[in-house]
Amino acid sequence: MDYIQTNKAAWEEAFDCRKPNWGEDNHIRLRSEPYAFFDTDMKDLVAGMDVKGKHIAQFCCNNGRELLSFLLNGGAASGTGFDIAENILNQARQTALKAGITNCEFVSGNILEIPESYNNAFDVIFFTIGALCWIQDINLLFEKVGKCLKKSGTLIINDGHPVASMLALPGEDGYDPNHKNQLVFSYFRKEPWIGNSGMGYMSVEYESKTFTDFSHPLSEIINALSAHGIQIVTFNEYDYEIGNVGTDVFNGKGIPLSYILVAQKNNILQTM
Repeated sequence: MDYIQTNKAAWEEAFDCRKPNWGEDNHIRLRSEPYAFFDTDMKDLVAGMDVKGKHIAQFCCNNGRELLSFLLNGGAASGTGFDIAENILNQARQTALKAGITNCEFVSGNILEIPESYNNAFDVIFFTIGALCWIQDINLLFEKVGKCLKKSGTLIINDGHPVASMLALPGEDGYDPNHKNQLVFSYFRKEPWIGNSGMGYMSVEYESKTFTDFSHPLSEIINALSAHGIQIVTFNEYDYEIGNVGTDVFNGKGIPLSYILVAQKNNILQTM
């Protein structure tokens, strides 16, 4: 069975089972808080970027809150959000309408099958927490990123650190409240993670359709970037959680929980 299509069904079901008013007031926060919805260091990064007149995109954009925040505050010419769940993108479109943001579009579909019309279209592409894990073959993902970036275009990834996925959270097998920081899962895990209890941050807990996601060690990410002519410019790791995934109990304890990677499309490699 195609895990991408089963994930689409699971995400759309989770949105249908969303918590009351989830995402409905995003337009208010967008208008009242500069660079709303970005976490601490990511907010500083995007606020310091010059994107005036440029074209930006977010892959796996969910309900568009971060893309719209970047677009509203940075002065970019346009923003494009890609995601697989049509009903979640409908909320993104409604949020943009309520916030008065007109220079954006939201495109539904498999992220690996973004149309060729978007090749060399974007000055900046970014991913935020919980995006990379939904693609099994990370090499194919960054092949698509490399095609969609303009020459010298910038890629930003702000994600949970792979080390964090080695820790067991309350309710998971292997969790020990007396030894919370023990490593339970393999850093090099190959088998997928399977979930059937909804999407915690968005929905109530219920017996859901199947979510399938994957772990990616940093070496896999770095090698995939390199293979497609995307050169790392900076890489910073942080000992705090982003995205409210439950690992905040480990904040400030010296465990890498998140990172920000900034890279650039390397023109020389792309023409070889």
